[in-house]
Amino acid sequence: MSQPLLVTGAGGQLGRRVVDLLLARGAGPLIVTTRHPERLGELGARGVEVRRADFDAPASLAEAFAGAARLLLISTDALDRPGRRIAQHRGAIEAAMKAGVRHVVYTSLTNPGPGSPITIAPDHQATEDALAESGLGATVLRNNLYADFLVASVRRALATGRLVAATGDGRTGYVTREDCARAAAAALAADFDGRRVLDITGPAAVSQGEIAQIASELTGKAIAYVPVAREALEQGMQEAGMPAQVAALLASFDEAIARGTLDVATGAVEELTGKPAEGVRSFLARRREELLAPVED
Repeated sequence: MSQPLLVTGAGGQLGRRVVDLLLARGAGPLIVTTRHPERLGELGARGVEVRRADFDAPASLAEAFAGAARLLLISTDALDRPGRRIAQHRGAIEAAMKAGVRHVVYTSLTNPGPGSPITIAPDHQATEDALAESGLGATVLRNNLYADFLVASVRRALATGRLVAATGDGRTGYVTREDCARAAAAALAADFDGRRVLDITGPAAVSQGEIAQIASELTGKAIAYVPVAREALEQGMQEAGMPAQVAALLASFDEAIARGTLDVATGAVEELTGKPAEGVRSFLARRREELLAPVED
């Protein structure tokens, strides 16, 4: 018998792709939640039940989650003030319990424990802890950094000839957003009802120096990796007009890479989906034309 599946944050890039993958495999019945149901009318026409969900109004979420057997909780983007996102996540987990959801799939972060310098890591660790305390079945997907973010940094590097980062010789198990979506869709549609934590990564961890070399080989343009201190990187981003909170977050990821926090590569994507994760070289090769497009000032 089919299990009603629910995807939160269906209006975002990851959530929408998960929905499309679930529809393609005929999973469901399928329910999605979003702050703006009017923007997802096309999904309604495809047989998806679209509901409004406000994570800042936790009392309303049990009704939004009603009828779902398995729920994908995509971490929210509420980073404007400390504590807001974890309050949203805890409210969603409590609502899932009240609604009778049996299993929650959660998109977390690689190594989110207290040793992580990443400023948003505590939100993810607290959510994992809340899931463990809930008694619900749970699949925690610890997504590594998106390879998709490399497009912008490599384009800047091609324009200047320098790939500047505060990562030292550290490596990252970059994973594409597509592979994260495939993993999430597979985990949500699975029959697994226990508890598990999976590291969702690319097939190999790579350093910024290796990325510079790969980009040079793919484009025929020389790029030098220039390591800098975290403080210098953060100051430079702020001087370029980036808000202090955002600069601190981005710099904290570089520090985590330098410490080895994100140096994780597993076969979990293939285990979940039957298809291996895409590596950085293959991903950048597919985006070569975009990499070579002029950078606007």
